[in-house]
Amino acid sequence: MTKKKANTIHGVLFVALFACAAFYISDFKALQYLSFSPLIIGIIIGMIYGNTLKKNMPDEWLPGITFSSKKLLRLAIILYGFRLTFQNVISVGLSAIVVDVIIIASVLILGLLLGKLLKIDKEISLLTSTGSAICGAAAILGMEPVLNNKPHKTAIAVSTVVIFGTISMFLYPILYRNGWLDLNAQQWGLYTGATVHEVAHVVGAGNAMGESISEVAIIVKMIRVIFLAPVLLIFALIIAQQAKRTAGGGQSSIKIAVPWFAFGFIAVIGFNSLNLLPQVVVDGINYIDTFLLTMAMTALGMETHLKKFKEAGAKPFLLAFILFLWLLVGGYFVVKWVSF
Repeated sequence: MTKKKANTIHGVLFVALFACAAFYISDFKALQYLSFSPLIIGIIIGMIYGNTLKKNMPDEWLPGITFSSKKLLRLAIILYGFRLTFQNVISVGLSAIVVDVIIIASVLILGLLLGKLLKIDKEISLLTSTGSAICGAAAILGMEPVLNNKPHKTAIAVSTVVIFGTISMFLYPILYRNGWLDLNAQQWGLYTGATVHEVAHVVGAGNAMGESISEVAIIVKMIRVIFLAPVLLIFALIIAQQAKRTAGGGQSSIKIAVPWFAFGFIAVIGFNSLNLLPQVVVDGINYIDTFLLTMAMTALGMETHLKKFKEAGAKPFLLAFILFLWLLVGGYFVVKWVSF
C-alpha cells in the first residue's frame, strides 16, 4: 500500500470516528424528540471541528475527507434506493404521484426565480430549492456532485432545510389536532409526505398524528425521493447546455456531468422491489447507508468555514422561508385540488 493511499484511509477513518460520535449523540432523548438524524448532527460536529481544531489535523489526511464527501456520498445515494420499492408507489395511488410532481416542480421553479430576484448565488438557490422540493439534506447531497460546488454552499442549504423542516414537524400535528385544515386522514398523509422537508421530519410529524396518516405520509415522501434521480439528470443536462453557451457553442470541449449514481439509485429501487433479500439484510444495508451519509455530511462540515455563512447573509434563509410558506399553504390547496 502506498503512503498516499494509507493517508487517505487515515482521513476516512478519522471521518468515520466523527460519524460514530454523531450516531451516539443522536440517541440523546432531546435530539430524538426533535428528530435530528445522525446526518444533521454529523454536519454540525464536522463544522465545529473544521472551524476550531482542524488546523491540528495532518494535511496528509485531507484527501480522506474529500473522498468521504465525494466518493462515499455517491455510494450512499445509490444505496438509499434500498429504502424504497415500486410497490410503495402503487399502493398510494396516482393522486400521490401527481401531488408530488406538482410540489417538486413548483418549488424548484419558484426557488430559482426567487433566487434570481433576490440575487442569491445560483448554486445556493438550486441546492436550497432541491432540498425543500424533494428530501432535505439527502437531496442536497445528491445535487452537490452535479454542481461540484463549494462545501460551504451545501452546508448553508442543509441548514435551511433543517430549520424549516423541524418547524414543520411540530406545526403539522398542531394544525391536525386543532382541525384548522379541512383534510381527511388520507389527505393529511398526502399533505405531510408531499410538503415536509426531511424523511425524519415526516416520520416525526406522522407519528404524532396517528398510524394511518404516518403510513401514507412516509410512502408519499419516498415517492418524492424517487424523483431525485430524474431531477439530477435534468439539471445535469441544463448545466451542460449553459456551459456550452458560455464556451461559445463549442461541443467538443464540453462534457455532460451525467450523475450515474442517480441511475444506480433507480436500479437499486428496482432490485429491492423484487424482494430477493431478507428484510433483516435490507435493514442492515439501510443502517450502513445512513452511516455513509453521516460520514459525507461530517466531511462536508469539516470543509465548511463559518465566515462563508456571514458572506452569504440572510437571503438564503429568506428564500427557504418563502418556499416553506409555499409548501405549507400552496401544498394544502394542491392536495385539496388533486386528491381523489
